[in-house]
Amino acid sequence: MIFAAPLLAASDCVPFQEAGEHVEETKCVTGKVLRVKVGESGVHFLDFCEDQAACPFTVVVFSHDLKDVGDVLRLAGRTIEIVGYVKLYEGRPEIILSRINQIRGGAAMIPPLPKNYDVENRGHFSAGRLYPSRKPRKKTPPKPNSTATYGYDVEGDDPP
Repeated sequence: MIFAAPLLAASDCVPFQEAGEHVEETKCVTGKVLRVKVGESGVHFLDFCEDQAACPFTVVVFSHDLKDVGDVLRLAGRTIEIVGYVKLYEGRPEIILSRINQIRGGAAMIPPLPKNYDVENRGHFSAGRLYPSRKPRKKTPPKPNSTATYGYDVEGDDPP
């Protein structure tokens, strides 16, 4: 049989410490998310180590992907299995999380983002602005022009 993509079983998951051995591969990586940090541009980072700068692996969720992934803040404290393409970014392996189906098991049951979650505004809630409705203006009849002439041309001939 020919498969479009290799099926990864739970036993195929590697601990996040070994993710660097699988760069440029689609792999399942497992680990406990200690915290979720939100960067300046709304990018979410899943931290697997106390010292993230020295951590050998990270998961990145861009703000425009949050609507397809869900509330990733709920992953803090959970052990997750994430499937994705392992690539290097600034010398460290990472997986970009762009769809909820990349997360396996119970962690995949994270709730969707609230309807009023503004992903473009770095994760702040925005229900929009409410302005009072404008009352329609009453149409007033036009005022007569005092310099207007009615039926006779001022500079023309006198009326008969």
